[in-house]
Amino acid sequence: MNNKFDALKDDDSGDHDQDNCSPKDGEKEKHDEEEKDSNTTKRKAVVPGAGEHPLQYNYSFWYSRRTPGRPASTQSYEQNIKQIGSFASVEQFWRFYSHMIRPGDLTGHSDFHLFKEGIKPMWEDDANKSGGKWIIRLRKGLASRCWENLILAMLGEQFMVGEEICGAVVSVRFQEDIISIWNKTASDQATTARIRDTLRRVLNLPPNTIMEYKTHTDSIKAWEDFHGLVNASGGR
Repeated sequence: MNNKFDALKDDDSGDHDQDNCSPKDGEKEKHDEEEKDSNTTKRKAVVPGAGEHPLQYNYSFWYSRRTPGRPASTQSYEQNIKQIGSFASVEQFWRFYSHMIRPGDLTGHSDFHLFKEGIKPMWEDDANKSGGKWIIRLRKGLASRCWENLILAMLGEQFMVGEEICGAVVSVRFQEDIISIWNKTASDQATTARIRDTLRRVLNLPPNTIMEYKTHTDSIKAWEDFHGLVNASGGR
């Protein structure tokens, strides 16, 4: 699958407006009506174009950015995360990716998320709530390469764990960058071990690289404990 991605990397890279284009004036009313209908249920699913190479799952790119030190909440996080767009084929992926800024060039407290369509990159999402994530902390300068290798492995189904993979995140911070891959079932140790081993291979990590697995339940508890302390101390 990697060879297929590499061969198609520059294919139609200039034609990336499939999901981002504004409707023509004559079609605007029809577009608004369709958008309203889809929003009442869920976003209309994307499909591969004629002659394109379909992925096993559809995926969505998301982006979030916040000001460090500003009090956060689940509600403010959900409002701050923005969906960039969805894709269903190798070609559609490259159209998005070739025009996106690389993680190493992001500034501030920013995150890119790539998740299966229909799964929000939030701990509380039904697909995520019983799961967890493998976390790798990177020194500055490595995020762009590691992110690309990670998402190509994910899209190419290299993890071989069925439907367990939910998505991946790259988090740009001031002193370090963090990448993580999320799965559905934290209690399935055989699956989490296979994800860890595949992650080591596709990222070509040194043997002494520290990898941490954290359940989303633990993440939620740590977040609540921290914000409870902040609020109790008048830090709101």
